[in-house]
Amino acid sequence: MAMDTRKVVATEAALTLIEKLKSLHGPLMFHQSGGCCDGSAPMCYPLGEFKVGTRDVYLGDIGGCPFYMSESQYAYWRHTQLIIDVVPGRGSGFSLESPEGLRFLTRSRAFTDEEWNAVERGES
Repeated sequence: MAMDTRKVVATEAALTLIEKLKSLHGPLMFHQSGGCCDGSAPMCYPLGEFKVGTRDVYLGDIGGCPFYMSESQYAYWRHTQLIIDVVPGRGSGFSLESPEGLRFLTRSRAFTDEEWNAVERGES
């Protein structure tokens, strides 16, 4: 069985919502918020609407959309795979899924030692 060492992945429910949001808003991007107003939530924006900082870390794409996290928050999550999911409820007023009655949610799992070694070698 092949290892999945991507830093960020999305559930089928999240991918379905991403496709809907792309049809409504065009290309999208995600940024894992740092905990200010909305706790620590994956925020969805039209591509380029959120200014990515020099200290933000690109983790990969979900549904064809880039996903970023602040460097300081990444220090805590670096040994995990982020799993972006969707649950009922209202997310942030700033995140595009809010009017849909759904919100993106980050789940995670720790990489195994073997997976982490592959991550460190740059394999995915």
